[in-house]
Amino acid sequence: MSDLLYDADEEALRDTVRALLAAHAPWQRTLAAVDGDDPYDATLWRRLVDQLGVTGLAVPAEHGGAAAGFREVAVVLEELGRAVAPVPFLGAAVATRALLACAEHTLLRRLAAGECDVTVAVDFATAPDVAIALDARPDAVTVGPGPTLTGRVSGVADAVPHGLLLVPAGDALYVVDAAEPAVRMSAVVSLDVTRPLVDIELTAAVARPIATGAAAADAVTAALTAGAALLASEQVGLAQWCLDTTVAYVRQRHQFGRPVGSFQAVKHRLADVWVELTEARAVARYAADRLGAAGPEAALAAALAQAYCGPVAVRAAEVCVQLHGGIGFTWEHPAHLYLKRAKSAAIAFGTADRHRAALARLVDLPPPVTATAPPGDAGR
Repeated sequence: MSDLLYDADEEALRDTVRALLAAHAPWQRTLAAVDGDDPYDATLWRRLVDQLGVTGLAVPAEHGGAAAGFREVAVVLEELGRAVAPVPFLGAAVATRALLACAEHTLLRRLAAGECDVTVAVDFATAPDVAIALDARPDAVTVGPGPTLTGRVSGVADAVPHGLLLVPAGDALYVVDAAEPAVRMSAVVSLDVTRPLVDIELTAAVARPIATGAAAADAVTAALTAGAALLASEQVGLAQWCLDTTVAYVRQRHQFGRPVGSFQAVKHRLADVWVELTEARAVARYAADRLGAAGPEAALAAALAQAYCGPVAVRAAEVCVQLHGGIGFTWEHPAHLYLKRAKSAAIAFGTADRHRAALARLVDLPPPVTATAPPGDAGR
């Protein structure tokens, strides 16, 4: 077992990312931008890619990356979660895992260099345990001659209009240029305005296969597993902001001649959030650490992380809104951004219930025995 404590390099990375976000992505800017035409903060994204090289963190050095790992990716996601930053980094991290799994070194090098954005074109709610059945989903993409792809993928997150799409179709994984006229993206009304979703229509879009058969299925499964595992770190960062902000508020907000935070009921609610958040951080760290290890533990750790961290983030955001009182329900306060991100993320890459069921299968836990009525008791 690796040491799950943050090392000096990870803390230095955290400080750097937090400083950049504080300077260029304060919540006031994010709140002002959510009604704009561009859902993503393109300027912030270029700063993260060009100045900090975040898209190359998990890419090996021989392919132009930083050769750091997914633990460092998770640290960045914690900070992006604290800021609900509208950038497509989670999608890039998921795509990186897919490209590593199928050894697509050319795209890895371009991704690490910041030359392109890459997204796995699957529904954001797709759980890792259904990845091998992607060709059977209702909106499946079909393969034509050439090859070309025709079909529809609904609810894709972090799809950049001029980026590249990794599209599972049939028994292969293909690369499609999203800038082609044969590719059309339509915005979906989403609860989380800081992470927009799109429906993607492909009409005989030119595609290049990068993996086929079992290798393609393994790459998609690995990508979705990474998504579930890394999303947990973003949820931890979000919950930490909610806790820190609420504690600061109830210390200075007075009611009945005393700070609101001095009331026992308020203390108990915040203490519960702190305990759950501490546990969530441990399980999220474990999930990020296992992504870089061989063996079946990655799937187990990812399922464990999403079974726990999603509900914790939602509860932390709800407590944040409620304990801020009237101001917590206003558009001018950022609490609603965090609640919407938490609620949306709670169903991404599978719900907590789905991951609990996956955990039971992974550890070979038998289902509960259903009691049967004795003979002659039926109908009583």
